[in-house]
Amino acid sequence: MLSQGDTLPDVTLTGADEAPIRLADFRGKPLVVYFYPKADTPGCTTEAIDFTGLIGDFGALGVPVIAVSKEAPAKLKRFADKHSLAVTLASDGDGSVCEAFGTWVEKSLYGRKYMGIERATFLADVDGKIVRVWPKVKVKGHAAEVLEAVKGLG
Repeated sequence: MLSQGDTLPDVTLTGADEAPIRLADFRGKPLVVYFYPKADTPGCTTEAIDFTGLIGDFGALGVPVIAVSKEAPAKLKRFADKHSLAVTLASDGDGSVCEAFGTWVEKSLYGRKYMGIERATFLADVDGKIVRVWPKVKVKGHAAEVLEAVKGLG
């Protein structure tokens, strides 16, 4: 997994509107990128709603929030519409972005091992350098914790 001090990879995602989202285009402003396993599941929905509730605060600080999963743009659009989400939902259909960030990991459920996305959040500064990483995120209170870290950037 990428760590503090690493530079955000120059990768391209696909937005829920099917437009390309290049992380390099965000240089010059801080950026929050978070990874979640599956749209419209309880934890992922709560996390997206929590970030949406604070999106005005992130926006006032000039910090975009991009939420990444491997799901198709059409599913992300339905997810956003269903829950009135204001975060930018992005698709990593081929998994290359998850690989680049190190969030595609082996998981275990009821003794069965499988590959999946580890819920993780990355905060980058204006130069694209990662200043904070939250691996294995617990959803409750996470969006507020990320906002506090953003405020600490100065």
